[in-house]
Order: sequence, then structure tokens, then C-alpha cells
Amino acid sequence: MYKCIILLCFMLVIWGFFIEPNLILIKQYKIDFLKGEKIVFISDLHIGKYEKWRLKRIVRKINKINPDIVLCGGDYIKGHTGKNTLSIEEQAAELAKIKAPVVSVLGNHDGWYDKYAVKKALEDNGIKVLHNTSTKIDDIYIAGVEDMQTGIPNAESALENTDFPRILISHTPDIYYDVKQDVDLILAGHVHGGQVRVPFYGALLVPSKYGNKFACGDYRETQNRMIVTKGLGTSILGVRFNDVPEIVILEK
Repeated sequence: MYKCIILLCFMLVIWGFFIEPNLILIKQYKIDFLKGEKIVFISDLHIGKYEKWRLKRIVRKINKINPDIVLCGGDYIKGHTGKNTLSIEEQAAELAKIKAPVVSVLGNHDGWYDKYAVKKALEDNGIKVLHNTSTKIDDIYIAGVEDMQTGIPNAESALENTDFPRILISHTPDIYYDVKQDVDLILAGHVHGGQVRVPFYGALLVPSKYGNKFACGDYRETQNRMIVTKGLGTSILGVRFNDVPEIVILEK
């Protein structure tokens, strides 16, 4: 009996630390306002120093999807100081191989590291970074707010001079109830789905003031719809259980 328990624990550790974090699920949502466009949304890559292979695989999967636009919720940096992360310059060079326009906001880890260095590296490689600002691709306005922990998010400024359809990117879903303006869609990440999700209970720990409520999924509790992705990386502990990393596809 004890041997079976030890074996099961060993298998769970192998799965949670070495297998599931390296899987990628494709999650699709139907978005009515999209008129033939296909948008990919990713977040929380947290690429480690020796994980360039993982970033290359993410880029290959995105290109295989063949999106018209790629949006990112930030957190390229792994850890707080950047000493355990693949350099942002190397990351940006790989992300530049995505065969579609890429627009991003930055996350708390990017801010703790150096948000100006991250922004420069990305923009030097053709990736648009939004700080309470917006851009337009085809007929879609894309606005992005600063991270709540390392900046001052301002949806009003971000949405200034935009029209419909418009998408608002926020690193954290905690901004949801603060967005008083009408948008077609809010996209967020940050919480990683909780990383460890217990069946019939949900995530054990979610870095959100709303707890498990905004761990992942599709929300329609205000005039605005919000989609929260589980993201692609891990933080603090490199473990995922019942919470496979995902790439989100948005299309009609």
C-alpha cells in the first residue's frame, strides 16, 4: 500500500513539474464582432534562461494557426530580477518570427525587471507595446493598459480616440469592474489559471483580489465581456496540475 502511494506521488511530481507545464492546449472562443479575422491571444510566457526551445515551439504553434493578429498580455520575464530568464532581446528576436502583427502590454514581472528595457527590445523587433495607449490593425482598435502592480492602468486614456470594434488588453483581470467604457472584449492573463487546480474545487491559489473568480475563462458580468487565459508559463514554482498552458484563438 505504501509503495503504491509513494509511486503515485512520484508520478504526480513528474507530471506536474516536467510534463504538464510543457503541454500546450489550443482554446477557442467565438467572437461575433470579428469579420473573418483570426486573433491569437497569449500571455505569461515566463521564458527561463534555458527555455529558448519552449519559446521556439510557441512561435511555431502560433504560425501554424496562421492568425491575422497576435495579442499578448505580458510577463515575458521569469522571476523578479531577470537572472533566471532568457534575455528579453533573445525573446524579442524569436517573437519577431511570428508571421502576423504582434501587439502587447507588459506584466508585473516585466515591470519588476525593467519595463523600459522590455518595451525597447520588443519594439526594436517590430512588436507594438501599449502603455495606456492604442493602435489600429485592419478595422480593429486595440487598446492596452499598464500593469496594476508596476504602473497605473488607465482605460479611459487607452481608449481615447478609438472606435468600435475595440479590444482592451490588461495584464490582470482585476481591472474588470473598473472599466466603465464600453468595449467589445477585454483580454487578460496574469493568474495562470492558478497553476494547480483541484478537481471539484478549483485553483488553490490565484494572485487576484477576487480569488478563484477570475482564474480563467469567459466572463460577462458587466456590459463588457472578458476572457482570461491560463497563460503559457509558470511562476514561483514551475508546476502545473489540471491546468494545461494554452494558446487562445478568437474568431467568428
